[in-house]
Amino acid sequence: MLALLLAAACPGCDRTGELLCDGCRRMLIADPLDLSTPGGLLVHAALRYEGVPARCIRRVKEEGATALARPLGSALSVPLAAHAPRSALLVPVPTSRAAFRRRGYRMPELLIRRAGARAERMLRTARRTRDQRDLNREERALNVAGSMRVAGNAGAGREVVIVDDVVTTGATLDEAARALRAAGFRPLCAVALAATPGRHDTGKIQVNG
Repeated sequence: MLALLLAAACPGCDRTGELLCDGCRRMLIADPLDLSTPGGLLVHAALRYEGVPARCIRRVKEEGATALARPLGSALSVPLAAHAPRSALLVPVPTSRAAFRRRGYRMPELLIRRAGARAERMLRTARRTRDQRDLNREERALNVAGSMRVAGNAGAGREVVIVDDVVTTGATLDEAARALRAAGFRPLCAVALAATPGRHDTGKIQVNG
């Protein structure tokens, strides 16, 4: 642990010898914002995907720094507590097989656990999709259309809250909601750790208010 600490650099400010400095930790305190997807699904995000939060999320996803999942999960717990009824199932967006093999964990499920909640792994990938990063809104929607299914129908009719780590256009959340509705579940809303509002190109979801 000492060697890890000495080799570490804070992802927010690059200060060496700290996994996350106090100043950057404060930047991970939830500052909730409400959004909506193109399909009209309400999304409640804990943070904006920019600055320190974005760098911390990338450190977890790209470098395996899972120790950062605890403060990020703490941020996620705020919109979960506010918008996910106790009776609702928390359904994470599925992780591709390639991403799971590369990381060894499923990011949305890890965040739900670190938020002190239970993830219901009901959604599965039905087919492979392209990397979404360089696609615009229309291309993302076409890319993920029909890409998810629900494993079984136990609990059909129950309310669900869809959970993801980062929301960009909302296409993935709309596809998750479609698959859940097709299996008889009732998506109430989505909760995300971070969202990318404030950019006015056609590839981003809209901030309400």
